[in-house]
Amino acid sequence: MDELKPTLASLSPLTPLAFLERTATVYGDCPSVIYNEMTYTWSQTHRRCLQVASSLSSYGIKPGHVVSVVAPNIPAMYELQFAVPMSGAILNNINSRLDARTISILLRHSESKLVFVDCLSRDVILDAMSLLPPNTKRPSLVLIADEAEAAGSSVTRDFCCSYESMVEKGDPGFRWVQPRSEWDPIVLNYTSGTTSSPKGVVHCHRGIFTIAVGSLIDWGVPKQPVYLWTLPIFHANGWTYPWAIAAVGGTNICLRKFDAPTIYSLIKLHGVTHMCGAPVVLTILTNTTNNEPLKNPVQILTAGAPPPSAVLFRTESLGFVVSHGYGLTETAGLVVSCAWKPKWNTFPASERARLKSRQGVKIVGFTGIDVVDPNSGKSVKRDGVALGEVVLSGGCIMLGYLKDPVGTSKSMKDGWFYTGDVGVMYSDGYLEIKDRSKDVIISGGENISSVEVESVLYTHPAVNEAAVVARPDEYWGETPCAFVGFKDGLTQKPREKDIIDFCREKMPHYMVPRTVVFKDELPKTSTGKIQKFVLREIAKGMGSSKGSRM
Repeated sequence: MDELKPTLASLSPLTPLAFLERTATVYGDCPSVIYNEMTYTWSQTHRRCLQVASSLSSYGIKPGHVVSVVAPNIPAMYELQFAVPMSGAILNNINSRLDARTISILLRHSESKLVFVDCLSRDVILDAMSLLPPNTKRPSLVLIADEAEAAGSSVTRDFCCSYESMVEKGDPGFRWVQPRSEWDPIVLNYTSGTTSSPKGVVHCHRGIFTIAVGSLIDWGVPKQPVYLWTLPIFHANGWTYPWAIAAVGGTNICLRKFDAPTIYSLIKLHGVTHMCGAPVVLTILTNTTNNEPLKNPVQILTAGAPPPSAVLFRTESLGFVVSHGYGLTETAGLVVSCAWKPKWNTFPASERARLKSRQGVKIVGFTGIDVVDPNSGKSVKRDGVALGEVVLSGGCIMLGYLKDPVGTSKSMKDGWFYTGDVGVMYSDGYLEIKDRSKDVIISGGENISSVEVESVLYTHPAVNEAAVVARPDEYWGETPCAFVGFKDGLTQKPREKDIIDFCREKMPHYMVPRTVVFKDELPKTSTGKIQKFVLREIAKGMGSSKGSRM
């Protein structure tokens, strides 16, 4: 069979953009996007995306150009996940909650040619434009006007046109620009995470196609789900679910912002079946008054930080079916998930929650995961105790960091992507993330997982959120410092001693926080990750702790 080779018929590049074309044929008259009182069908969404792609080409956008978007989870944001790459351009979603200085840095680094701007972000974008160096070619601006939120918004001389005018003027028969190679870039995402130095992560059509399909299979998403957009699309393209939901003809419920009452209301109104979010979303769902159990189960996929088992238990008691996964901006989505085994359903609730808090095994279509000694590169023991760095390999690993060959080479070694996350591997092959490498607390030569301490804190009935970081110590080098936020409506709040005594009963004494700081709300990124680098600076500013361990 050696003489058989690929032909032109079999060499069509894999791309997630093809999902939209098929879905417009199969589910053309079914709802695609619902936002407030507005509903689009899949044939309408397909046509609108083609029209915007056509207008982008008319404006001089060419393959390889970067086009940025600053918007929340509204219909235009969803459409642009298709429309921008359908023009041949590279899509760059920018976190709408960033300040003007940071946005100006990203626009300059990406050399963005055009920026779609939501009406409520116009001021920060104009400020960002003013901060660009004089010799920098400024991108064109397109205003996304949302009448429901900003009646009276108009296109000023700062903007070349409005989003809807691009829809109206575009050609619905436009032949979208297919990639020459499936390795061509499709998106550029800047890491926001818990660090203060974002990197530009570039992904190709093939990688996004692979993880979008794998995510559907792994989560068991059926045809025509009703998906609620509680996960920001600007965060790693919503873990590729804009394309994945299109592949199965689902309904996208868009919302500009959310809180617990809004989520519960939309679930009831639209019969929501699926949603995603960081663990903070689980906390929001469980820490609200009048949160009655759901009439019908809702599948919720969480990732972004290891969720405490106590939070998982409370969420599932309300009728949510929680699935847990792990991924990074560099993997485009979740590449590890806690694949559930039927026999685990017979275990006590506390044991089920503990098992579900593990990140799990690689998804279908991904190549490999391992936990290795960062010095030797050899696998650690699979005993659930030996710590090492999590490494990954698979088709959806990024092409690399934009304009950063050194950073790319440092993270890619010996056929693996080194994540910087610390974890353990169990004998059954399941991975559990213990910490970011910089978040491990080394106290008197003992490695303390801040995540393990946080998991205990979350079991306290008064604790709403918790984070643990290292505080300098004159004797031990470092000791755990806990930052704690309480639930609303408490008649009596615990004292520092109460929290410390609670921890002493549930963990080895060397792991117990020596310091507890109470805050109304912990600092977070726009995607709900607690900013430990901010808390580390606070703890460092408190000076060294003194005295013996308790």
